[in-house]
Amino acid sequence: MRYLPNGSQMKEADKYTIQKLSVPSLTLMERAAKACVYSIKKREMNLSHICVVCGSGNNGGDGFAIARMFSEEGRRVTVVMAGNTAHLTKEASYQKKLFEETDGTLCDDLPEDEYSIIIDALFGVGLSREITGKYFDIIKKMNASAAHKVAVDIPSGISADTGMVLGAAFEAEVTVTFQTQKAGLLLYPGKKYAGEVVAADIGISEQMFTGSLHVACMPEWKEYQEMLPARREDSNKGTFGKLLIIAGSKGMSGAAYLNALGAYRMGAGLVRVYSPEENRTILQGQLPEAVITAYKLYDKQEIIELLEWADAVCIGSGIGVSEISQKILHTVAENVSAPCVVDADGLNLLAENKKYIKMLRGKEVILTPHMKEFSRLTGKSVNEIRGDRMGILRNFVEMEEVTCILKDSATMILSPGGRICVNSSGCEAMAKAGSGDVLTGIVAGLLAQGAAVKTAGMLGAYLHGKAGEHAAAEKGHYSILAREIAERLGDAITELEGQI
Repeated sequence: MRYLPNGSQMKEADKYTIQKLSVPSLTLMERAAKACVYSIKKREMNLSHICVVCGSGNNGGDGFAIARMFSEEGRRVTVVMAGNTAHLTKEASYQKKLFEETDGTLCDDLPEDEYSIIIDALFGVGLSREITGKYFDIIKKMNASAAHKVAVDIPSGISADTGMVLGAAFEAEVTVTFQTQKAGLLLYPGKKYAGEVVAADIGISEQMFTGSLHVACMPEWKEYQEMLPARREDSNKGTFGKLLIIAGSKGMSGAAYLNALGAYRMGAGLVRVYSPEENRTILQGQLPEAVITAYKLYDKQEIIELLEWADAVCIGSGIGVSEISQKILHTVAENVSAPCVVDADGLNLLAENKKYIKMLRGKEVILTPHMKEFSRLTGKSVNEIRGDRMGILRNFVEMEEVTCILKDSATMILSPGGRICVNSSGCEAMAKAGSGDVLTGIVAGLLAQGAAVKTAGMLGAYLHGKAGEHAAAEKGHYSILAREIAERLGDAITELEGQI
């Protein structure tokens, strides 16, 4: 897996490497500078006039080392020492002196000139305050330039923890980050400001990350491949699970259809849809493979019997928030023993009836909220969540004892006592009505086949995103429909298996 540390976690890893493993800080700095120079040259950027903007911390030291290396090659280099010279770290001061021995130009403000490339080494991953004053003005000037733009480790002004803009932020074309991606480079808007991200191994130990579950991660392709449920040759539909889908209301049969389609495409053996009588004919015509059990009135005993039949359950997509829907969710929360996914209106009902979520505590339950739904569940505003989404997500999951798939441009998955997994797949084309219903079906389909809740959440989100990528490649980034995400799920699975 790839670790996604925040700023303080990265600083601890850096400290451990220097103090415990006896790797000099200047050695790491030289490696970082070489990695940046290599990445810039590899992209064949125009190097006719290089401008490096440095702060007074070690990120600025990296910048001075980069500037020196280019200057020693005989290139025209201007360094802007934007930080306070009196506050230079020992390493940054040393690198500044080395640069001053070259033919490069050193100044304390960004001169008006035509630069071919601007390299941002102003602030590193430790930044936690709002950028104001002189620094704010310099970043705005940097962004206004037509030059290529490269960030050293992280774009200045982006929080390494949350991806939020701290007053102003450098708009990079490429970010060369060190050892591993930082969480803030994957979370919007940080991801947008970072541009292409290159992670350069400079020898910082990741030992600290391995031992701390509070460091987020991104699984690798091979790990996802190992999560796929086995498909035995001597099997039948019962082998791959019986899934109960409680979804849809009058005028909302599509949610139930997309749940069921996602589950079947994911490999579930038998899907039974429990939906109002008005949806029976529509669903039978849309998906004849599904078994339809329709209801006109609330029937507690019928629901209990269906729960006993099922190997996995999903509830909530399109059910509305009527009194009948509330009673159905209450019955499920109280009686379900199989793994269960709660989505959409089910989440809204949980937010309104906290006693239901208490009934689900300790059971094998996955909640799939988007940011607005998560706001209702936690009582915190969306802006509050964006400012500390990992901390708020962890507190919620540990308190409620459920697995949560927090859907956003960078979806996060967390189970109690686990490590936050950030999903790497998907694209903006998937921002369409019904996309979440397909995800719920995929996750439920995995649960029906015996996947653990954490595995179903991680693998389901990944395959959903990859299917969306395949659909966008075929239909374009404007024109895909939710059902086309489900239809391309087979391509995503085949790709993961390594067959294409």
